[in-house]
Amino acid sequence: MGEEHGESHHCQEKIVILQIVIEAFYLKSMKYFKLLIVSAFLLTIVSSCVTSKEVSYLQDLTQDGAIPLNSKFEAVIAPYDELRITVIGFGVEKELAEPFNPFGTIQGGNQQAYAGYLVDVNGNIQFPTLGEIHVQGMTRLQLQDTIKSLLIQGGHMNDPMVDVRFNNFRVFVLGTADGGTVLNISNERCTFLEALAMIGGLNKFTKRDKIAVMREIDGKMVTRFLDPRSSEVFNDPFFLLQQNDIIVTQSFRRTYTQEGIMTTFTLVSSIASLLSAVAIILTVFGISKK
Repeated sequence: MGEEHGESHHCQEKIVILQIVIEAFYLKSMKYFKLLIVSAFLLTIVSSCVTSKEVSYLQDLTQDGAIPLNSKFEAVIAPYDELRITVIGFGVEKELAEPFNPFGTIQGGNQQAYAGYLVDVNGNIQFPTLGEIHVQGMTRLQLQDTIKSLLIQGGHMNDPMVDVRFNNFRVFVLGTADGGTVLNISNERCTFLEALAMIGGLNKFTKRDKIAVMREIDGKMVTRFLDPRSSEVFNDPFFLLQQNDIIVTQSFRRTYTQEGIMTTFTLVSSIASLLSAVAIILTVFGISKK
């Protein structure tokens, strides 16, 4: 990592030196084509400052390599989640399921507009007839099994089918070219790399070692830095994103240096054109005067 920072600093030094060269070259010779040559060379240097080692994803992958994963990728329920819970009965139990679906059911396999159960600050929901159920920390499959068991044990239904889905699974990304992006995850499962793909990937000026994933845990905002250049990212506890996670990216300072150079080029080009025009006018005026 020290080599990379050293390389970045060296690149910035080259940029400053070449800016000085441009000004000296221009003031000394007043020949515009030399300015263009130096400008093209400078752009080549700027482009080459970012190496593939700094930006390539998963650089340590090998052919047929098997990466062990620490845990299954499945989101867990947290306070302020909104859940869609549907109880379905078959045959004579179809009517028995209706009291447990105050927000409606799914018709024809399509999800209707649905106001779900809001998980309160203590991690509980209020479910019809069954009352308060503590759901925080459960996966949706675990909650499905819990509600099914409670319905059977309470004698409400003999063989119900329970379906639990997240209504509000969102991930927030800050630091993108557009300033920020909200990702609405429809399949209720999203990994760190999948989120990066959904925003179109990272540009070459994004610091790969400074991509923060922020998550609220027990009333505290916890931050971890994930690096997509290494396969070790798969085993990070924040690799599987949770609803309302925030991803924050940072850029190399050279991004702004390059923008400044382009602005300088535009200004110098305009001045050069103006001075060239003035020189031509003065030359013609001097000849005609003679």
